[in-house]
Amino acid sequence: MKKIIPILICLSCLGGTLRAQTAPEKEQPGDSVKKNGFFRRIYRYFEGANEDKTLTKKIDFSVIGGPHYSSDTKLGLGLVAAGLYRIDRNDLSIPPSNVSLFGDITTTGFYLLGVRGNNLFQGAKYRIDYTAYFFSFPGAFWGIGYENGAHAESASYKRLQNQVKADFLYRVGANMYLGGGASFNFIWGKDLSKPEYLNGQASKYINTGLGISFIYDSRDVITNAHRGAYAKIEQRFFPGFLGNKGAFYKTELFGDIYHEVWKGGVLAYDLHMEFNAGKVPWTMLALLGGSYRMRGYYEGQYRDKNMIETQLELRQKIYNRHGVAFWVGAGNVFPSFGGFRFRHTLPNYGLGYRWEFKNRVNVRLDYGFGKGQNAFIFNINEAF
Repeated sequence: MKKIIPILICLSCLGGTLRAQTAPEKEQPGDSVKKNGFFRRIYRYFEGANEDKTLTKKIDFSVIGGPHYSSDTKLGLGLVAAGLYRIDRNDLSIPPSNVSLFGDITTTGFYLLGVRGNNLFQGAKYRIDYTAYFFSFPGAFWGIGYENGAHAESASYKRLQNQVKADFLYRVGANMYLGGGASFNFIWGKDLSKPEYLNGQASKYINTGLGISFIYDSRDVITNAHRGAYAKIEQRFFPGFLGNKGAFYKTELFGDIYHEVWKGGVLAYDLHMEFNAGKVPWTMLALLGGSYRMRGYYEGQYRDKNMIETQLELRQKIYNRHGVAFWVGAGNVFPSFGGFRFRHTLPNYGLGYRWEFKNRVNVRLDYGFGKGQNAFIFNINEAF
């Protein structure tokens, strides 16, 4: 969605800077003890944040944030929070449930607020997967299709978006779930400098959908798997009677495999396919790029009805809570199966730094490279 260069706040260092700037000429007795006590508490807060406390606390919740700089949105302040909890503390065979909250605001008027998570009920008989966010973003738009993304001049616009999506799933077998869900999307491309790029479509759409999903999930931990597999087939319907301007449907397939190759090293593979059919508005087309796949590409520069993307990532723990990641990938957008062109496949690669913010929950800083572009990405949890 945007290029971000984050700078995490080191509260103890920040405090030291402030002391140097505002220190009184004469320090009163007891001031040093108070200061050391305050910053020691901050240090201990982060020092113990990655300990597994889900067996002793109802929810193990921590917050981290800091300033960042983006070439698109300029100076901003971002916050991320992560919570882990167990519905049943006596069954350690079930991964902990998780919730992540994220927010951002910048000097150019960009703002973002969202939440996502996975809730596993007792015995993992049921689960709810959900995400919700809204943001306002001064973005760029190249039109629809590979050729426009590769060669057209970008148009400026303000992207307003609200999305809510939730799936309720029932376990039908070992590691297998079946269920249904609903989604709501509001997207407005406001003040588009080149409205002809929309090919006569409206600048604003509200889309409501219903769907069914099948999931196979044998991951040891959802937020940072070291072993296991995840597969999902999702079929979404957007009929006219739900208020959509023209009926269409969306099919998505996800496939992830995780394998420990050596001590501290995990090899992770991801495959994602999205196919749309019917009267699909430009706001609901498949978007290549972003924070999770094809990292380094501007999200939405390449968009079309269909998309296939894949990536292979090596994650290596280095020391204590620090780690690195390296990945390679590729992606392709196309209007139809007959319109697929292998030469339009876009390359992707990059590297990243990992810091274990909570137990098996990483804060990640990725630097991705694409065809003629690159980007920094700051996020919480692994990309897949």
